[in-house]
Amino acid sequence: MSFPIWLPATLLAGALQAWRTAVQRRMSRTLSVNAAGLVRYLYGVPVALAMMLAYQFLIAPAAFPALGHWFVLFCAAGGLAQIIATNLLLMAFGERNFVVGTAYSKTEAVQSAILSVVLLGDHLSVLTWLGIGFGVVGVMVLSTGGKRMGPGELLRSLGQPAARYGIASGFVFALTTIAIRRATMEVGTGDHVRAALIVLAVTVALQALMQGGYLAWRERDQVAKVFAEWRTAGQVGLMSSVASACWFTGFASAPVALVRIVGQVEVAFTMGFAHFYLGEKTARSEVAGLLLVAIGVVLALAGAW
Repeated sequence: MSFPIWLPATLLAGALQAWRTAVQRRMSRTLSVNAAGLVRYLYGVPVALAMMLAYQFLIAPAAFPALGHWFVLFCAAGGLAQIIATNLLLMAFGERNFVVGTAYSKTEAVQSAILSVVLLGDHLSVLTWLGIGFGVVGVMVLSTGGKRMGPGELLRSLGQPAARYGIASGFVFALTTIAIRRATMEVGTGDHVRAALIVLAVTVALQALMQGGYLAWRERDQVAKVFAEWRTAGQVGLMSSVASACWFTGFASAPVALVRIVGQVEVAFTMGFAHFYLGEKTARSEVAGLLLVAIGVVLALAGAW
């Protein structure tokens, strides 16, 4: 397992994703859900292409690898799933605060684990599964939003719109990771970074076309607003592409479930941005939930060694 590559890449991805999502949430106050989602892809295309070309021709020059027959299909499937998942996450934010919306979506870790075992044949240790369990409990504690809730109340809270949108977002994000992992396997190279950057460039370009086409068709009045917000949108595109490059590198070089459980450190960064950038208060229960998530990450890492 490429420990020197996937672990720092995953940690950096979590930090950048939390930052990007915080900025994107601010944009969602003036843009529609689809327009706020589009900015990450539209403004991310130049960054993704630049990273791929720089790596291919300057950093690690080599012949361009062969692409499998299913490459474009898996990129398109992963890209579409990410669009849907991002929209669901933004809808969850509209129902509860930034931290809670993200927390519900973090059930993606256990959903990714199950899907990776079933669809990709990944094998996970008992400690890794235990770590996933701690992580799920942690995000459920975070989901209470500071309220003391018994088991019955907690179960009933799962029927709230924020929970439905967030958990659905987590499931579709899990499907995204599976599709992206398969896309990297279609790239004929043993260089995980090269494979990740090629998949990223193609996927982001397809996402810009898909969501941009939808916006032009159904929400034409939002198109001008997307370009008018270019200063902030440019930040979202930059952070999104760099974060995705890190995620894709992790998916290409380690089991999907392991990358996602370690990626839950994003919740810590999310709480920081929510408090200092968005001005949202942090409850004690959210700190407790964060500690459980941290324990889950440590156990998952221990199980991987």
